[in-house]
Amino acid sequence: MVQTTIDELSPTDRHLVEEAREATRRSLASYSGFHVGAAILMDNGEIITGANQENAAYSSGTCAERSACFYASARYPGVPMRKIAIAAWTRLHMPEEASWEECFQSHPISPCGACRQALLEYEHLYGPIEVILYGRDRVYILPSVESLLPLSFTEF
Repeated sequence: MVQTTIDELSPTDRHLVEEAREATRRSLASYSGFHVGAAILMDNGEIITGANQENAAYSSGTCAERSACFYASARYPGVPMRKIAIAAWTRLHMPEEASWEECFQSHPISPCGACRQALLEYEHLYGPIEVILYGRDRVYILPSVESLLPLSFTEF
């Protein structure tokens, strides 16, 4: 894992993070107040975004990462996913006057287990998917989804 800052990212990676940050604005986080966005860079150069969508029947909602990867696969079947960037913010425990920018998590968040498994299955089909986890103070870059899910279930 590489630890860096947003300013040290390549222009491509910075753009992908900005797309993930912007995707958080489209989240539906009525219950948790935790807004997550994901942006996937496809092998064809397209960027697909997703945001968490909550529902009163909690299991009916979906995470930003699965929202993005399922749409990417449906929109571009057979096209490999090369990178995913993830960003999150919340107003919980923040002063009322805090800006949107200030509400981003200071440290990166990582995908839940269900999202890790979903992404891992695409990785096994098409090759490594680099993972970029954004936080205001630091950014983590991991070489693959598998590096987030050691001892994973891979025989399917």
